[in-house]
Amino acid sequence: MLKKITIFLLTLFIIINAEEPRSFLIFGGKTGWMGQKVVKIIQDLGHVAICAESRLENSSAMEAEIQSIMPDFIINAAGITGRPNIDWCEQHKQETFEVNVVGTLNLVQLATKYNIHLTNLTTGCLYTYDEKHPMGSGVGFTEEEKPNLFNSIYAKTKIILEDLLTEYPEVLNLRIKMPISTEFDKGFVGKIINFKKVVNFPNSLAVLDELLPIAVDMTLKKVTGCFNFVNPGSLSHHEVLELYKEYVDPSHRYGCFTQDELSKIPVRSNAVLSTSKLLKLYPNILPIRESLIQLFKKIKMGLNPL
Repeated sequence: MLKKITIFLLTLFIIINAEEPRSFLIFGGKTGWMGQKVVKIIQDLGHVAICAESRLENSSAMEAEIQSIMPDFIINAAGITGRPNIDWCEQHKQETFEVNVVGTLNLVQLATKYNIHLTNLTTGCLYTYDEKHPMGSGVGFTEEEKPNLFNSIYAKTKIILEDLLTEYPEVLNLRIKMPISTEFDKGFVGKIINFKKVVNFPNSLAVLDELLPIAVDMTLKKVTGCFNFVNPGSLSHHEVLELYKEYVDPSHRYGCFTQDELSKIPVRSNAVLSTSKLLKLYPNILPIRESLIQLFKKIKMGLNPL
């Protein structure tokens, strides 16, 4: 009899303390690379992931969908990045602005209206080296420092949006820079292995296989504010490709641009982001070199990506 009572009480304790599945509405979850990865992480955790049918350009459709579902959380992984790269945005400035600024802000306003925590996955390509953050110094740009890269409409839209998001304190804004994952056809490494020549500037990078589960955890905990969402440390394109050669494909060949050639290339976001704020919450995030080596080893072993 005592054994039956003990089993009953233990079962009751498990039921009471079991975390109920939470619902997430993910914009960009249906077709977006990062959004699809987020969907799988949520599902693997036993929660409900719903891919939004409405688009950022249509505020009324977004509101109707939110009203219909009333999710516990919203994650925005949608937006215009340009195809094949951000240069596309220069020829489609109005469309880029309407989606990346107006559309995203409309979604944030709706989340606020219905008291739903929103996580916005955005870019960390907002800075370039300057006197206070010289190349090679290891001094990273913090979340409180104003962006200093305004050379593209894409960057401008993200900077404008970030400034507006300060008026919405219940939003979590995660800055991702040079994302990498085991899906080589879509991330940063997948791009540069096709380049005959690369630049050789140290940069912050984000290993999505490690960081995106943290993004979901931060959402579940209703963390708010702006975070540089990258691995600690930095690597240059050259260093990334040397690790790729060592752990994945020893036959890979590439070159680096000369100083003269670099002077003719448009300035991109070459910078290191500080991870001090993120590491206070998640101190076990691996340094970028170590995390990338682990990822390359998985690829070599043929393990399935997230």
